[in-house]
Order: sequence, then structure tokens, then C-alpha cells
Amino acid sequence: MKLVIQIPCYNEEKSLPVTLKGLPDKIDGIDEIEVLVIDDGSVDNTVKVAEELGVSAIVSLGNNKGLAKAFIAGINKALDMGADIIVNTDADNQYNASYIKDIVKPIIENKADIVIGTRPVSEIKHFSLLKKMLQKLGSFVMRLVSKTDVKDAPSGFRAFSRNAALQLNVFDNYTYTLETIIQAKAKGLVVQSVDVEVNPELRKSRLFSNMFQYIRRSIFTMLRMFIIYRPFRFFILLGSLILFLGLIPGARFLYFFFSGSGQGHIQSLILSAILLITGVQVVLLAVISELISINRKLIEDVQRMVKSAGLKKNSEVIK
Repeated sequence: MKLVIQIPCYNEEKSLPVTLKGLPDKIDGIDEIEVLVIDDGSVDNTVKVAEELGVSAIVSLGNNKGLAKAFIAGINKALDMGADIIVNTDADNQYNASYIKDIVKPIIENKADIVIGTRPVSEIKHFSLLKKMLQKLGSFVMRLVSKTDVKDAPSGFRAFSRNAALQLNVFDNYTYTLETIIQAKAKGLVVQSVDVEVNPELRKSRLFSNMFQYIRRSIFTMLRMFIIYRPFRFFILLGSLILFLGLIPGARFLYFFFSGSGQGHIQSLILSAILLITGVQVVLLAVISELISINRKLIEDVQRMVKSAGLKKNSEVIK
């Protein structure tokens, strides 16, 4: 069984040596471990440092495309390298690499498809109180939206089985962490959480410039993914809400009408009609979106089979 540890990098010449040094050389149940560095348009000596430290598998994206693009580029390359399990970790050495053996164990034992390392958020000294609260709130909301028991949704310390990696599609340009959780549940993949430890901070996070930007982007990502992977539920709830609101002014008009004073309340009737018509249209949109969702699932199944066949063919050619 082959494990590929992928590390997305953007200007990490100083932190990368520390990260690489902590990676394990041997793990029970794993026959081969290989490191993959994804250079996301670094303008420093990240690639040179990686090569000097013995990393032979390097993917260069040319210019900075963002964490989500770097992540999926790494997944595709790792599959091409013959990975049975893929571990993603950060180049800033945030995650304690000794726990890699713990997050791959459920996959080795066929108990999970995706394993997410849960950080002790409350105990991380370099996290502000606001950040800790938002991390916990975000994970709580993600559990509700995705119907999983993920404890640390923003954690980038993750392990993926080959089967899970073949099915991943990341649409967001910002981050992959939230999207892949919702996507995994929608695809019937088993997601588990494993407690891990973190290392002292080497540098400040570059993922977002301020906390409010993080909140805004996270909310937008969750809403967008919910619409993509739960379209019927989203539009049927929205449509039902609009229909309910439409009944209120309608009931008001009927009350005055049967009371003999309906004249002068025609505005309520007009508003009710507009809301009811809109509600019916949204409900119809729910049905259409569900049909589109089914078609998307069929296309993704075909994509997974094509990927799998292509990787198998490449493997046979190499042999």
C-alpha cells in the first residue's frame, strides 16, 4: 500500500524544511511513503529547497491559483503516482506529522474513506478567542449542513482513500475544506474525525486577511455547496417559506372581505398573489434542480470510471 503525503506550498522556503523533517519514514500497514510538493506560484526558493531536501515529486502551477486549486492538483498527481492513500498537510508545519499514522489507520482498516484531523482548538495559544469561537461555530454549522459529525471542519490535515480521491471535485477557488465534507456525505463516503496535536506557530495564516473575510467566504461556500449538493431541499424549503408568507396577506384580505370591509385591502390580495406565484415557481425549480442533480451524479460516476481506467492504463504502461 502506497501513501503520498502532499504539501501545497506558496513561498514556504523557510517553513518547508521543518515540515519535511517531521514526516514519518515508516507506518504500519504502509509499504511505501512518497512526498509530493505542490508549488502554487511561489516567488521564493520553495522549489529549490524542496529539491535540495530530496523531494522528487513536485507539481508547479506556474502562478498563484489559490489553496483549492493547489489541493486538487496534488490529489490528481498523487493518484497518477499510484497512491492508495493521500494525506494532505500544511507547509507551515501547523500539524504534528507524528499523527499521520493515526489519520491513515481508519482507511487502512477500511473503516473510513476520509479522515479529518481534529485540532484542540480551545488549547491553541496563537488562536485568538474570537477565532476559537468562530472555528467552533463554523464546525457546528457544517455538521448541521453536511449531517456529519466532523469536529474541526476547517482542518486541512486530512487523509483520503484512493476511492474518495477519485470522486473529489472542488469548485471553490478559496478553500477545499468545507466543500469536500459536504461533497463526501452527498457521495456516500464515510468521514471520520481523529484527534491530533498542532505545532507552535511558524508564521501567520495567509488564507484570509481578516476574520470577517473568513466568515463571509465560509458562509458563501457552505451556501453554495448546499445548493449544489442539496438543491431539492434548498429550493423546496425556500419555496415553502415564500408560500407561507404569501398566505399571510391572503388570509388578511379574506378576513376583511368576509367581515364586509374588504374594500381598500386589495394591496394584500396583490401581495399574496405575487408571493404565491413566486413560491410555486421556486417549488418547480426544486424539481428541476433535482433532475439536474441526478444528471450531475451520473456524469461524476462516468468521470470517476474514466479517471480510474486512465490511471490503470498508465500504471500498466509504466510496468
